[in-house]
Amino acid sequence: MGMILFIAIAIISFGVQWKFKNKFKKYSETPLASGMSGKDIALKMLHDNGIYDVQVLSAQGRLSDHYNPADRTVNLSPEVYEGRSVASAAVAAHECGHAVQHAKAYSWLTLRSAVVPMVNIASKMTSIVLLIGVLMFFSSGNPLLLAIGVGALGITTMFTFITLPVEFDASKRALAWLQLNPGVMGDSVEHGGAKDALKWAAMTYVVAALASLATLLYYASFLFGGRD
Repeated sequence: MGMILFIAIAIISFGVQWKFKNKFKKYSETPLASGMSGKDIALKMLHDNGIYDVQVLSAQGRLSDHYNPADRTVNLSPEVYEGRSVASAAVAAHECGHAVQHAKAYSWLTLRSAVVPMVNIASKMTSIVLLIGVLMFFSSGNPLLLAIGVGALGITTMFTFITLPVEFDASKRALAWLQLNPGVMGDSVEHGGAKDALKWAAMTYVVAALASLATLLYYASFLFGGRD
């Protein structure tokens, strides 16, 4: 049963990733009528929200866009930073949505930031501890290491679910701001494209959370189901 669940989630994950990449490619090739770059849009959204202490930087790597609350920077991949497309507008606004969350002390972002150090430790130890823990459990019946691994995996799984409202809310803020700024995105078709792109980006987080939960349940079944 566990293997069937893993295969099903893997197939769904592949499908969602494929769909997202295709959507991003499509809207990256759809020029923005305003001609504004991702950097321009990010700065305008920040300033419209009274945020002047956040830098907008160009980051290396494709789809490497993120907001870093530690150093208050919006980091945009080159195709978004320099891009003048519907996709670049959507992504730039989304990442600025996180900066707005930070400025307004959005509770889910505050919680996610608080658990990041613990998650970093848990994620580094999870794989090897689980592997050795399973071997020890089935060879000697000692559940200690497996329990530690399941606990660490539980922390990383919790993090993936905490991330969901953070990502959905950032997209909601981005789309609301874009709709209120016809000088940035004044066409309903462009706005629909931005909404579509962000929807599929959010779906990748949903699938990741479900995959992490399935893995957690799989290893927990060893721990609580015994060796039979």
